[in-house]
Amino acid sequence: MVLTLWPIWRCFGSEEIVVITRRGLLVASAVGGVLGVAGCGKAVGPKSPDPVEIRYGADAAQTAMLWLPAGGGKVPVAVVIHGGFWMRDYGVELAVPLAQDLAEEGIGGYAIEYRRVGKGGGWPRTFEDVAAAIDALARQPRVDVSKVVAVGHSAGGQLAVWAAGRAGMPAGAPGDDPRVPIRGAVSQAGVLDLIDAYRQQVGGDAVQAFLGATPDQDRPRYSLASPYERLPLGVPVALVHGTRDSEVPIEQSRRYRDAAVNAGDQVRLTELQKVGHYELIDPHSEAWATCRSEARRLLG
Repeated sequence: MVLTLWPIWRCFGSEEIVVITRRGLLVASAVGGVLGVAGCGKAVGPKSPDPVEIRYGADAAQTAMLWLPAGGGKVPVAVVIHGGFWMRDYGVELAVPLAQDLAEEGIGGYAIEYRRVGKGGGWPRTFEDVAAAIDALARQPRVDVSKVVAVGHSAGGQLAVWAAGRAGMPAGAPGDDPRVPIRGAVSQAGVLDLIDAYRQQVGGDAVQAFLGATPDQDRPRYSLASPYERLPLGVPVALVHGTRDSEVPIEQSRRYRDAAVNAGDQVRLTELQKVGHYELIDPHSEAWATCRSEARRLLG
């Protein structure tokens, strides 16, 4: 249900007015300054440098922003993938503060946008966009392509862990033959088992809308898209999830952890007590600090 209008892009160089849904208002309330409801950007710390703007396709959504630490040498990079149940209403503005924070901490922060459901996205286009955005890092002279990790929140967690397993994709599948390998992924309350998420109606009908089919209608599609079905990935994964998450059940991370361990993958689950869903993308929170530390650990 539509509740109000809000100038959500004001912090990011535009005055576009967008519609805020009930879920969007909850996000704004929980994250506050991330969305500009209680102020723009980080309240403390040095001003982030201007990002490198990268276009990896012709569509307006096929764009990304790379914040680099000061200096001139090569740097590791964390690809930051926003969530929002893959829907058109939630965009890269959710990832921008995290990418800026990473750059201030000495790690390149790469906030990517992608085509979403309702704006030309879904299967397979969203997956192709994420893959193309990551591979575009190969053209950036300061990026150490041997040290790239993915960090994703909620639906972005699914995309981040999926991206980490691209090297194992069969030929012809979306995202196969990566130019830039992902050496590890941090899932922030990620939707990692799409079949279980569909059955449990996590996000309502979001999974079916995203993949364009139910598991019974197209099981092979789910086998390519769902990180749980792709195990073992052969790439370390860090899971961070709040015990009070009311959007994505913590069982999603626990199920993935158990299955990944059984498959022989390196995986670590950090359960944050009394933490909900959105604290993980608040750059001032201890929850985000935990995610950032996990990204640094995976970078080595």
